Amino acid sequence: MAARADRQVSHRSFVSYIDKSREYYSASGFEQPYRWAAFDEVPFSPHTKPLGECNVAVVTTTFLHHHDSAHGAPATNKQVYAHPVTDVPGRMFTDDLSWDKQATHTDDTESFLPLESLQKLADNGTIGSLNHRFFGVPTEYSQRKTGLDADQIGEWCAEDGVDIALLVPL
Repeated sequence: MAARADRQVSHRSFVSYIDKSREYYSASGFEQPYRWAAFDEVPFSPHTKPLGECNVAVVTTTFLHHHDSAHGAPATNKQVYAHPVTDVPGRMFTDDLSWDKQATHTDDTESFLPLESLQKLADNGTIGSLNHRFFGVPTEYSQRKTGLDADQIGEWCAEDGVDIALLVPL
């Protein structure tokens, strides 16, 4: 077999989320290309106690279904929120988000808001407890707003004595 010659490429040869997003924003008329947040240091730290003693909270990027928009219309006034785990939503509002809705669905709330599964882990001692409320950071496309929402979630986690925040993005 002959040796393969080096080849020069100007773009990745696979579908790149980053490249596709930049192209989408450019085609949509945005003057500045999309910039991803990058952090040289992250505020994570190793566990200081066993998992079986940790209070675990869930953070989801979905929105509570009761809102002021018609089914399928963009939800308005999306705000970061806290919601009791004793009031598990039967469904969440995801219709205004973009994904291949022909290939998948969000009818199984437990797949992206695993409260029942985490409660079972708490019941059998794998985790110490499921926090008494979960937190929602509805999908927004703003680094500034995301930072503000993260600060609020951090405050609520501190209030509740959360040891582990499990982010389940949709």
